Amino acid sequence: MRLLDQALVRRAAPVRSLLVLDAILGAASAGLVLVQAVLIARIVALGFSGASLDDVAFDLVLLALAFAGRSVLTWGFEVAGRRAASTVLSELRLELVERRLRSQPLATDGAETGEIAATAVQGVEGLEAYFARYLPQVVLAVIVPVAVLGLVVAIDPISAALMLITLPLVPVFMWLIGRYTEERTRERWLALRLLSTHFLDVVRGLPTLRAFNRGRQQAAALDEIGERYRRTTIGTLRVAFLSGAVLELAATLGVALVAVTAGVRLVEGGLGFQAGLTVLVLAPELYLPMRQLAAQFHASADGVAVAERMLELVDEELPSRPEPNLIAPSAMSATVRFEAVSFAYPSRPGLVLDGLDLELYPDETVALVGPSGSGKTTVGSLLLRFIDPVGGRISVGGLDLADCRADFWREQIAWVPQRPTIFRGTIADNIRLGDRGATERSVRDAAVLAGADRFVQALPLGYETLVGDGGRPLSAGESRRIALARAFVRDAPLVILDEPTADLDRTSAAVVAESVERLRAGRMVLLIAHRPELVEHADRIVILADGKGRAAITDEVL
Repeated sequence: MRLLDQALVRRAAPVRSLLVLDAILGAASAGLVLVQAVLIARIVALGFSGASLDDVAFDLVLLALAFAGRSVLTWGFEVAGRRAASTVLSELRLELVERRLRSQPLATDGAETGEIAATAVQGVEGLEAYFARYLPQVVLAVIVPVAVLGLVVAIDPISAALMLITLPLVPVFMWLIGRYTEERTRERWLALRLLSTHFLDVVRGLPTLRAFNRGRQQAAALDEIGERYRRTTIGTLRVAFLSGAVLELAATLGVALVAVTAGVRLVEGGLGFQAGLTVLVLAPELYLPMRQLAAQFHASADGVAVAERMLELVDEELPSRPEPNLIAPSAMSATVRFEAVSFAYPSRPGLVLDGLDLELYPDETVALVGPSGSGKTTVGSLLLRFIDPVGGRISVGGLDLADCRADFWREQIAWVPQRPTIFRGTIADNIRLGDRGATERSVRDAAVLAGADRFVQALPLGYETLVGDGGRPLSAGESRRIALARAFVRDAPLVILDEPTADLDRTSAAVVAESVERLRAGRMVLLIAHRPELVEHADRIVILADGKGRAAITDEVL
């Protein structure tokens, strides 16, 4: 870990004014340190010379004001640092989310969900110490020693020379220990990332683990990973305590050397009492900012260790191409064509799609069928612009979809995924994901068309029932009908249905099939399906195999 990480310092550019304010407050605080030392030495010297309380009353008032002023400046210093940190961390989270949404919504770069969650939450929080305390402390570590040395040079050049000789010991020890700390904190972050990812998988798979009586094995695995995290954390803390002890020793030796030298010269008459006392009061203040910098160095080490991976996710270079500015024509009247489209996932050998040719016409339902892993869902993802082809092109009305703005294109699409996500919120809020401006009447009409109104009305709070994490659990069929209601309320000209009846019982599948039949009227529909009750109503069936599509007759599928 370097004294200043250039990549993180660049991230602080939007809050440069707050950091400048921190520097000004730090400089003012350094000035008050000098004032305090001079006043303390003056008051004590006058007291030893027999001065009365009235003689030092004015100096005592100034000293009290200096203490109060330093407290206010320290408070402002802390507030400005935390405000800067809060702004930078919020922007980092937003940038990470925007980058994932814009470039890797399907995480084709191999980044795991648990890793991203740990990075965006605990990892980014770890950076607060860097921006709120470490960077401002760097300012103090530069300003205060310079100010102290400047005053001591004017009072006693010999003491200043001793301070100048001993002061570099602190940063040297910081650098030596920091080299070791960097590796240990990186190991600690890797252990935390592994623990977060594995724990997320276990929580998601609890029903499966219970069904196969494999809970104890996963508990043992979590215990092993947790123990690894504990060991790395203890190792990091051990280094931090060792660092604190070494730096305290170096600072104590420096202060002691200055104090002994000043004391001997004071006895010999080579140094005045007030001057010697001023030097003694200033000596600890010389090393204090460096010691505090070392403490903040270790406090921010976790965040800096995370920053490497986080900035890799945020600053990943996108393929160089001009920003698309064309608006795709409406799927209500334009034909969508896959022209020799190929696609491959980085983590999967070979091509998933290999020269696929496919046409989707307005007011037509195309059923896309094929064995598992043949690339059916990939076709939907390409159409949604979640991913881009590695070969060929997708055109809409003759325009290359890659040259059209993805956000405007997605406004024309209603998507019902195979496993719909139900977010924490009311049922009405979840349906309004299809159209955030939908009225209460529109939401209910969409639910009626999707076959969801009956079970929603049976709930005690109806459409205001809380679902998602911490709310009422929904069955697979209920979730699918909520997703279909989103598609109805969106009223888009192009609908993508990915296995809408998968894993449903016969009754739920029949309800969903009736809703799909209502939904496809007057729209371009890409129906990814296996179930006969859906495929038999399609206008055209395409079988996808070996990455290529071919027309099929109904008997081949049923």
